[in-house]
Order: sequence, then C-alpha cells, then structure tokens
Amino acid sequence: MSTDTLQGLVAGFDDEALGSQASFRAALHALSHPGQPVAMDAASGLPVAGQPAAARLLLALLDADCALWLSPTLAASPSAAWLRFHTGVRLVNDPAQAQFAWVGAGDACPPLAAFNAGTDADPEASTTLVLDVPGWQAGEGWRLSGPGIRGERQLAVQGLPADFAAQWAENHAAFPRGVDAYLASADALVGLPRTTRITDTVEA
Repeated sequence: MSTDTLQGLVAGFDDEALGSQASFRAALHALSHPGQPVAMDAASGLPVAGQPAAARLLLALLDADCALWLSPTLAASPSAAWLRFHTGVRLVNDPAQAQFAWVGAGDACPPLAAFNAGTDADPEASTTLVLDVPGWQAGEGWRLSGPGIRGERQLAVQGLPADFAAQWAENHAAFPRGVDAYLASADALVGLPRTTRITDTVEA
C-alpha cells in the first residue's frame, strides 16, 4: 500500500471498541430477525464507495484471517484499501475463496452458487454476502418465512437481480450448506440467513 494511498485513507470507528461492538450486535440482530431492518449507525469514517451500513458491518466483522471478495467498482475504489488497512483482510479474486463478499450498487452480483456454500460437516465455512441496495419497504415483493419470523414478513427490495428469489430458493434448499446475506442501505441492514424462505409474490 503506497504512501499516497495511506494519506488518503479515512479513519475507522470513532471509538473502535464501542463501534465494533455496536455493529456486531446489529449484525447478529439482523440475522436473528430476518427481513427486519436494523439500524447501523455507529460513528465512523467512511470510504467514498459503497453503502455506509455495509462498510461499518465489514469493518466490525473482518480481520486478518478473513478473505474478502469485492465487486469490480468496490475493488477499484478506496474502499478496498480502507478495509485492508483497518482490518488486515486479504482480498481474493475468486468468489468461491471468500469468507465475505461485498457487492456494490450497480455491479452485477455473481450467481449465489459461485460463492462458497460450505459443507455438510462445516457449513460455517460458507461465504457471507453483503449486497448494497438503494433501500426497501414493507409490502408486496417478497414473502419471508422461517426461523426468527413469526408467521411471515413482507419486504419489497430495490436493486437486486430479477432472479434473486429463485437463486435464494436453491440456496435455502441446500441447508445446512448455503450462503448467508445482508442487504445494506445507507444506514440499516436486513439479514437473510440461509434458513429463510423467500417467496416472490410478484412472480407467484
């Protein structure tokens, strides 16, 4: 990492311990309550590319033992150097080798099957996918059901591939293998663990 790159980096969490703990708790809450938006507002410096909620999430979750895949726009942006500097994460070119993956808004998301689904013996080895989206709203779009959801929850998400729900159905059917995902807006997360079933009410 060059001196010029280092000089251009912004800070991480304003309070590293408190910021990391708050973001980690938000991440756990989002996966425990699928489809329910969770605020991600720990104070931090932010890179110029990518949704702020995604940046804060990865700042809390990544460390030097992790491998991260970035979509093209993010890989070519200061966000890559920012995460490497603050977390020590290793960047990889193959989604299947990544423990975490971050897909920026406007970038094509590789098929979910391209990421590491783990194994029956070690399902936790799978990739955790972070997807930047413009936003979401409660209502017609997806019908979510499964652990952590009482009955069902409806969610309309912007900015995802048209066949995402169909891909997710295959991901869900592979349990205990499969990826977990976070949807990230500017200031909130929505968790999608592999145990969640998504029905596209527009297609149904």
